[in-house]
Amino acid sequence: MRRSRRSRFAAAVVVLIAAACAVAAAAEHIAAADPSPGRPRPRDERAACNAWVRGSHATATCFNPYPQTDRVQLHVECERWWDPDMDGAPVEVGPAQYVQLSQRCWKEIREAWVSHLR
Repeated sequence: MRRSRRSRFAAAVVVLIAAACAVAAAAEHIAAADPSPGRPRPRDERAACNAWVRGSHATATCFNPYPQTDRVQLHVECERWWDPDMDGAPVEVGPAQYVQLSQRCWKEIREAWVSHLR
């Protein structure tokens, strides 16, 4: 059975479009994985923070090695349903500054984390 000229042409067009899409996707993946030297990689310029929980107390320490000021806030989720979750006041961490944040629940703490505000 012979194919008509139109069906061969249509099949060739479909194959070419699929190949072009595959090449474009591969080029985009390579560009995202390895930026060119002329294009600087965006930095995450936030203060480095560590939070830990001991009983009903949560403590976080943050250090900002960058020239821009970062605002950090400690959040605490309490284990008991009747114990309100706590959000500390936002604190500015200037360049080369170190801050310590603390918060507590009446009973156990389920989770504690630090958020960054601009």
